[in-house]
Amino acid sequence: MNLLSVNGLSKIGREKPLFTDVTFGLNEGDKAALIGRNGTGKSTLLNTIAGVLAPDSGTVVIQKEAGVSFLAQSPLYSSGDTIRAHIFNSKSQKLKTIRGYEEACEELQKTNSEQARKKYNQLSEKMDADNLWNYENQIKSILTTLGISDLERKMGELSGGMIKKVALAQVLVEDSKLILLDEPTNHLDISTILWLQNYLAETKRSVLMVTHDRYFLDSVCNNIYELARNRIKLYTGNYTSYLEKKQTESQIEANTERRIESVLRFEREWLRRGPCARGTKAKARIQRDMELINREKFSPEKNFSFEVEERRLGGKILELHGVSKQFPKGFSGSAENSAENFFPVLKNFSYTFNKGEKIGIFGGNGSGKSTLLNIITQKINPDSGEIIKGENTFIAYYEQNPNFDDTSLTVLEYIKEAADVMKMSNGTELSAALFLEQFGFEGKIQHSPVSSLSGGERKRLYLVRLLIGNPNFLILDEPTNDFDIFTMNILEQFLLSFKGCLLVVSHDRYFMDKVCDTLLIMEADGSVSGFTGKCSEYIELQRTKNEAAPNPPPEKQERVSAHQKKNRMSFKEKQEFERIERRIFELEDRKPELEKLMASSNYEESAKAGKEYTELEKELAEAYSRWEELSALE
Repeated sequence: MNLLSVNGLSKIGREKPLFTDVTFGLNEGDKAALIGRNGTGKSTLLNTIAGVLAPDSGTVVIQKEAGVSFLAQSPLYSSGDTIRAHIFNSKSQKLKTIRGYEEACEELQKTNSEQARKKYNQLSEKMDADNLWNYENQIKSILTTLGISDLERKMGELSGGMIKKVALAQVLVEDSKLILLDEPTNHLDISTILWLQNYLAETKRSVLMVTHDRYFLDSVCNNIYELARNRIKLYTGNYTSYLEKKQTESQIEANTERRIESVLRFEREWLRRGPCARGTKAKARIQRDMELINREKFSPEKNFSFEVEERRLGGKILELHGVSKQFPKGFSGSAENSAENFFPVLKNFSYTFNKGEKIGIFGGNGSGKSTLLNIITQKINPDSGEIIKGENTFIAYYEQNPNFDDTSLTVLEYIKEAADVMKMSNGTELSAALFLEQFGFEGKIQHSPVSSLSGGERKRLYLVRLLIGNPNFLILDEPTNDFDIFTMNILEQFLLSFKGCLLVVSHDRYFMDKVCDTLLIMEADGSVSGFTGKCSEYIELQRTKNEAAPNPPPEKQERVSAHQKKNRMSFKEKQEFERIERRIFELEDRKPELEKLMASSNYEESAKAGKEYTELEKELAEAYSRWEELSALE
């Protein structure tokens, strides 16, 4: 069934059309990605499909019953709303019922009045009638996985990363059939990205996304739409398949162009001799030649490169001795300085950096990755310990959220603030304008204000300005956010040839695998351990360890009943716990019945039982997972 039809869509950019006559569609279950260079209009196209922006021409039709959920690159929200209000701010009647039920539980716990009990009973019956209990469990599982626990916090109190997570949760919990995602992996840690990757690969919902994460693309998407030369083109298959087809296509186009130019050498000479055009054959030949001369010519996309003058490192580069840092628990801190009111982010960390090291920092959100970078660059002070920087060590720190003091400056003016003339690695000197061309900022864009640039173009400009200082120690905090895949490939090549030290924080596993050969692992207790190898190798090692030491669910006869739970379980959680426990018993009792039916010689009966068994196993796994969460409450 077709869910999305895009017909003749066009949109004008700051200087020229972003895309023209874009036509494509998505069927139920399709998983597709939009790829293209920064500034080609990927985010604009998603926003247009979502109805946030109006097209200059063309139409977008979304199947009426499907519904659409959109995760913007920079989500909109009301700072006064709670997380709960934001997530459940939906037209979905199912979500409204679930929210009403949860509010009724809280009200009953507070007042226990007859009116509260009546409302609770009504909504419980509604949850039963609409079969929403499993849906509610799925929502809670999504929120738990994304680290969203306190639903009463105000949106205005949240960090940018948590705002993106809440917005992602809102999209995932809605019961729409079409999901639009703009850079969904930004601000997520690697373990959460792996979970989201599996979720999107397995969901029956249709997905259209923009992402720079190449492993993510390969695992989720079965169609790639490329935006280039103002047009859209479909490549069936995942990202690896796209690369193979793109390479073959480029070779064919280049060979075709050479053959046409070879023919035109003779035809141009014939035209210069002024042939008589009275005959039909001569007229047709002239017309054909003019069509070839005025054709849309194949031109490989212009490349650029990151390049700086090399600066020699000294014998002493950077040393950390016994560095520790802790922060107050909670959001507002604590008046008391006792140890239990603080949690350690770094605990007695020592490290000596050596020439040419390329190190990645691995850890979950909140583990202290950015804190370590800020301590090294002296943006914050450690509680104890010492940082010693060598005299010849020049650090460039690429921050995750760079601050542009004046976005009214043109691109050229922004670079000239740092230097008018730049020295390259081969000794030649370039003006600021020529230097910008080396990094892909050509022509009119140099005179455009910084405010008009796309997110990826701004980040690239920021990196260019950092490189002007010829650093020999690069510290990069989430450098791949907002970069297109093409820019990332070029950045990777530059970092591989970079002779200085490199320290990277990134959620992009492909990027980490490519540029880093050693990891610093930020542990939950504030300690830091080392791992020699690639990021993917460490993830696989952890997965193997977890599988070797499973934590099995409790056996049926060992399950405890709700009245044995400790008092800190809320009323709503007690109700949920009892309901899940009853459901687990029902599912466990049904399993042997289905197993018998699956062994039946009746094919139809066996197939039907097999399908039900698969769904039962999935529901049972989710029920056990939530049961364990509730069991752990004290």
